[in-house]
Amino acid sequence: MSVDRRKVLAGAAVAFGGALGALFAGTPRALPQGRTPGYGPLVPDPHGLLDLPDGFSYRLLSRAGDPLWSGGGRVPGHCDGMAAFPAGRGGVRLARNHENRVDAPHPVPKVPGLVYDPYAVGGVTVLSLDGRGELTGERVALAGTAVNCAGGRTPWHTWLSCEETEDRAGTAGYAEDHGYVFEVDPADPLRTGAVPLTALGRFPHEAVAVDPYRGVVYETEDAFVAPFGLFYRFLPDRPLGGTGSLRAGGTLEAMRVPGVADLAAVREPGTELPVEWVPVPDPSAARTPVRLQDFGPGGITHAQKLEGCYWGGSGVYFVSSYARRREGAVADHFGQVWFHDPHARLIRLEVVFGPATDVTLPGDSPDNICLAPDGGLMVCEDGGGAQYVFGVTRRGTVYPVARAAEDIGTGGAPLWSEFAGVTFAPDGRTMYVNAYDPGTTFAVTGPWR
Repeated sequence: MSVDRRKVLAGAAVAFGGALGALFAGTPRALPQGRTPGYGPLVPDPHGLLDLPDGFSYRLLSRAGDPLWSGGGRVPGHCDGMAAFPAGRGGVRLARNHENRVDAPHPVPKVPGLVYDPYAVGGVTVLSLDGRGELTGERVALAGTAVNCAGGRTPWHTWLSCEETEDRAGTAGYAEDHGYVFEVDPADPLRTGAVPLTALGRFPHEAVAVDPYRGVVYETEDAFVAPFGLFYRFLPDRPLGGTGSLRAGGTLEAMRVPGVADLAAVREPGTELPVEWVPVPDPSAARTPVRLQDFGPGGITHAQKLEGCYWGGSGVYFVSSYARRREGAVADHFGQVWFHDPHARLIRLEVVFGPATDVTLPGDSPDNICLAPDGGLMVCEDGGGAQYVFGVTRRGTVYPVARAAEDIGTGGAPLWSEFAGVTFAPDGRTMYVNAYDPGTTFAVTGPWR
């Protein structure tokens, strides 16, 4: 994104095109007269970590390389997907992914009973906060997994952590196959252990969202090299059965949009398309990656960089972070947000991001995404240049919420970390977010609406 455009976004809220009114459940609420969307310009942080609007403040909860609060090693790095769970008496537990590859400088410590592959260094940690927001614990909840990117919460208050890789045993130094989803109980990690949910498929997972009414699990596949990833749904044999129910098996299906081989071909927000669900021939990808398997005469629908995924209202939202012709996409875009309505059996393009020359559109390369307390969106940016958390109102206005202020570049070239794992406390009064590198977890408080 261009420097000039970033200046515009940093200083004011701007409207952008799209059918955003359909993105949120309920009726959009009008702002009081005279009130502008957002929280005002971002104020430079004197400590050089996180720029926020006036009236907001942050607390640094955790940082890679520091001793784990509860002991047992160092805080792992590459903090990625995250979710907040109620812990009683106003407390919160944060389940946090660590997208570590084999050469990560801060691996997840190995804890007996929580290790899947002794040669993998990714996993999950859990931060415990009391009712005042003070850190009271920080421990490993899953270890020996690889490239734990995003994930999603379940209706029974567990965390599904996704491996964004499909490396096999005997490659990259691993002893086990990878590319799975793992369930983590933030309150009692030993209860869930380190068991891959194999029926959910083996592919480079990004994020998941669970239908709280029917128990269907939706999954995104982050593949940035053609042929690109697929959008999946898993129909569990024991829907909404609580912890362990996803281990009972089920059916994995992939989404087909008839006549559309690549979602990048769709340009106009508000476009609705019918969908079909096709059984995955071999979810284990024993010989062929799932996205390369034969789905029959109608083929299957791909999309580049399928990332954020969450359930909201009556359907599921998923993000295509970008598409590039030079990498095999049928068209270029700077990010899309899609909505799948399972009742109507359709998908709808809700939001189109970018490009850098158009200040009426939000930033580029949306990644993690969640609902804000006011019913709008919070979007973590993973693009070029400065990095933001953007808010998007129900009425279709984008505004800056936070900006990375720590320069992690080398050799005089400035570089700012992407944001990840944005989530809100159950009471909506605190936003938690990670700076991916160096792995830092912030708690942001202020006059949230």
